[in-house]
Amino acid sequence: MPSENKSEHDLPMPWSAFLDELDEALSEPVALHCIGGFVVSLLYGLPRPTGDVDYIAAIPRYRIEELEKLAGRGSKLEAKYKVHLQHVTVATLPENYEDRLKEMFPGRFKKLRIFAPDPYDLVLSKLERNSPKDQGDVEYLAKTVPLDPKVLQERYQQELRPNLMARQTWHDGTLEMWIGAYFSNSN
Repeated sequence: MPSENKSEHDLPMPWSAFLDELDEALSEPVALHCIGGFVVSLLYGLPRPTGDVDYIAAIPRYRIEELEKLAGRGSKLEAKYKVHLQHVTVATLPENYEDRLKEMFPGRFKKLRIFAPDPYDLVLSKLERNSPKDQGDVEYLAKTVPLDPKVLQERYQQELRPNLMARQTWHDGTLEMWIGAYFSNSN
């Protein structure tokens, strides 16, 4: 779990300066729904560096173009800090993930609000890609949070599987593999 003695406002470099400059440059308030290594490392303490903030939604949506221009690939902020925002357009999350979002760094920024899915939704967001990094993140979260495999399985069955467009049995197998490999010492 995240360190309890760290302030919710603590952000390591280069993220603190990068996000502060982005916050100042925004023309109006924007909320980001983030996933990926940024969330796993900054919210849950995974000691793996990441070079981007993956976000699946920006609210209001019409600010995505501004976000990408200010802080996306090829932006001045990326050139200055060597990190960037990345709008992820292909990711599937459980149906009701928005109800369980947690704000990261509440009150730290004037216009920017950064939200992360709960750890079960974060794990399920990695199911379709299932890269070696995703597997490492799942293993870390399973042991660190720790996660209950029954809750993960129920959320998958009720909120994610019905919305998968293809390869449902493939994803069923991936989730079973994860549970067998990463949850063997739990429950």
